[in-house]
Amino acid sequence: MNIASIEGLDGLSIGRLATEVDSSKSGVAALFGSKEKLQLATVEAAAEVFVAEVVAPAREHPRGLARVWAYSIAWLRYSERRVFAGACFFRAVAADFDSKPGAVRELIVGSIRTSDSYFQHALQTAIDNGELGAETDAAQLRFEISGLYFAANDESVLFDDATVYDRALRGIRSRLIAAGADASALPVPDSPAEP
Repeated sequence: MNIASIEGLDGLSIGRLATEVDSSKSGVAALFGSKEKLQLATVEAAAEVFVAEVVAPAREHPRGLARVWAYSIAWLRYSERRVFAGACFFRAVAADFDSKPGAVRELIVGSIRTSDSYFQHALQTAIDNGELGAETDAAQLRFEISGLYFAANDESVLFDDATVYDRALRGIRSRLIAAGADASALPVPDSPAEP
């Protein structure tokens, strides 16, 4: 997963993995069978890590705005703490496969859609609970907030600048308040990376 987060899934091969783990190429090939199966297994494993790092901490909070806010903080922590060496695994590999048809692309797309759907559902619950304005479009708000996640991730990697996480969190908070959230329900940690 770390290799792919830096070099993309195309940089991941049975031979490269064998070298990295100091194993024989035939031993690694016996586990995965093909480069595509290795890539698929890597995406599946990365999705499990994302759930553990972002979704599970958010689920510890009540449904609605508290969960939306916890998810946002967890997403930024996931990127800032470099759970994967190249920051967000899915940001790294999506660019490689966005126009390449096949099973690997479909798994990447499915994984991203699943996380987007989860977050959008959390936003819709906040709307339904009256914690965000009734006129709020959950899909649009998910899109806008995701853009802040992605900008923070990409700029932190490109410019080696951790201050972008604070900017993203402030932007998310402002957007939620503009959508009707009570500011006191959105406490700001000293840093998104703090527990």
